[in-house]
Amino acid sequence: MKLDRYDLKILDILSRDGRITKSKLAEAINLSVSPCWERVRRLEKAGVIEGYGARINPALVVKRTPVWVQIELATHQAASFARFEKAVADTPEVTECVAVGGGVDYLVKFETDSIDAYQRTIDAWLMDGLGIERYFTYIVTKTVKRTSPPLDVHDDAS
Repeated sequence: MKLDRYDLKILDILSRDGRITKSKLAEAINLSVSPCWERVRRLEKAGVIEGYGARINPALVVKRTPVWVQIELATHQAASFARFEKAVADTPEVTECVAVGGGVDYLVKFETDSIDAYQRTIDAWLMDGLGIERYFTYIVTKTVKRTSPPLDVHDDAS
């Protein structure tokens, strides 16, 4: 799907304010409401816009302990990656996981009730034979910045 400057502006605005009214969005991108809303619907239908939601401050709702973990697998075969990634998908305490290059295989973010709860999950993963060679745990002491990534929108895009 080719995105023009209006589409990119729509995405940029909605990524920062998903509750903006149709008329305010149209005004912000310099289109009338109907064509603007048609663009939004097209972006939703194409899957570019996956959904809308509120960014919740978990510390105000429930006590969670965020922990980042670097994980190296013992073997680097498709089956090993698939087995590990299935475990990640099946673990509700994992809120983010990325595969990375540069010495480790994965960075995994856990959000648990306690350090003990995190360690019990890691111990279970080790017992399940997921092929974890080694892991390094980093306890989060404070969140410095947490936002959605900006969309680089230029007026010269077409």
